[in-house]
Amino acid sequence: MPSYEQLSELLDPPTTVLLTVECQQGVVGPDSALPELAREFRASGALGNVARLVAAAHESGVQVIHAIAERRPDGRGANRNARLFRAAERLPVQQLAGTTAVRVAAPIEVAEDDFVVRRLHGLSPIHGTDVDALLRNLGCRTLIVTGVSANVAVPNAVFDAVNLGYTAVVPADAIAGVPADYTPAMIRNTLALVATVATTDEVLGCFTRPRLR
Repeated sequence: MPSYEQLSELLDPPTTVLLTVECQQGVVGPDSALPELAREFRASGALGNVARLVAAAHESGVQVIHAIAERRPDGRGANRNARLFRAAERLPVQQLAGTTAVRVAAPIEVAEDDFVVRRLHGLSPIHGTDVDALLRNLGCRTLIVTGVSANVAVPNAVFDAVNLGYTAVVPADAIAGVPADYTPAMIRNTLALVATVATTDEVLGCFTRPRLR
């Protein structure tokens, strides 16, 4: 884990953005289309940790972006070129634009200054969406990536952030995937090679403690 000084240097509020990935009711809520993932996100404490990070970001002036995956009722514009997409079409809960399924899940709060970025296609919360342009216009240098899933969208976001020149920070206890033991293995063997891995408490400490000069 990084030292407080190292992490604090990365997490300068004016140049830091917190990204929540697919933390929407239809994915991590009680009526999730993916109940196993939703249970793991909640049971592991990751949902609560994302909510804590978002609340602290609002207090400390760190910009928050919520990345939402949704689809049109007619499915137009959505990918069908992978097994994952075809399976999603058959799920009993659909992430349809304008429905409660694509609202940010409680207890995560959405503030007036937050951005909510919605995508109709692909696997990445960043590539092919407005997120990169927003990050550049906001002067972002460090992107904190949270949410689901550790199987697909979270590593996609981290890789895209690094490829675009941002420094990625991953609070390991604020992401989740399935099965439960996959997430720590993926963090240790993959994300730790390209991102700074920390804990939620360590990130919160940088948001709230006096900055070293």
